[in-house]
Amino acid sequence: MAYENKNFIMDMDGVIYFGNKLIDGAKEFIEKLKKKGNKFLFVTNNSSQTPLDLSKKLAYLGIDVPPKNIFTAAIATAVFLNKQKKHGSAYVIGEAGLYNALHDYGYHITELKPDYVVFGETRSYSFEMIEKACRFISEGAKFIATSPDITGPSDYGIVPAVGALVAPIERTTGKKPYYIGKPNPLVMRSALRRLGSHSENTVMIGDRMDTDVVAGIETGLETILVLSGVTRREDIDNYPYLPDRICNSIKDVWPD
Repeated sequence: MAYENKNFIMDMDGVIYFGNKLIDGAKEFIEKLKKKGNKFLFVTNNSSQTPLDLSKKLAYLGIDVPPKNIFTAAIATAVFLNKQKKHGSAYVIGEAGLYNALHDYGYHITELKPDYVVFGETRSYSFEMIEKACRFISEGAKFIATSPDITGPSDYGIVPAVGALVAPIERTTGKKPYYIGKPNPLVMRSALRRLGSHSENTVMIGDRMDTDVVAGIETGLETILVLSGVTRREDIDNYPYLPDRICNSIKDVWPD
């Protein structure tokens, strides 16, 4: 396949690395994009880490990518909330990536009558947090979540993600969160603007049929599914849509 005139939007976990292990061919693919002048942007539903954190992780794995080339669900959430209500307030369940993004857009983190309850990836999750979130939502706070992913990859296998962890709050309050990350076309349009690209000359590479591929399809991008992450080949028939291409890994996307 010839991609000389294409730009790329890529997921990270499951495409470039799996947990803390670099996927074969990822470094070479990024070096090829740099050499040929193809613009690229990583778009990840990861909301726990900042772009700088993720940039340093890539550097540790041997890939040099600046933070400006990384667009997280936390940033997309902050952009969305800033458009909805400038200088608003939020009760946040999440990690540094989400807190920093909201602060950068002028949001106040509070437990006193927040405008929003914002839920992102976290490993620190307690009954007390669930109880507070339910109370704030019942009192009128809007419910926002960074991504609908039910599971995610890790070094130890598949682990619960935001879409699973919000379930107790959703069931208790009867309120479903508005998900900002993929497959919401909102995050993809924001990514295209950051990339300075148009859908007709942009390729989406992802490892999930239910987020990456459908997000690319709904935004009009060429889509490539890699089988190095969450979606397995036998899972593909469970979906009513198909990617443009299926590759075993990123190594097979643009071979020499």
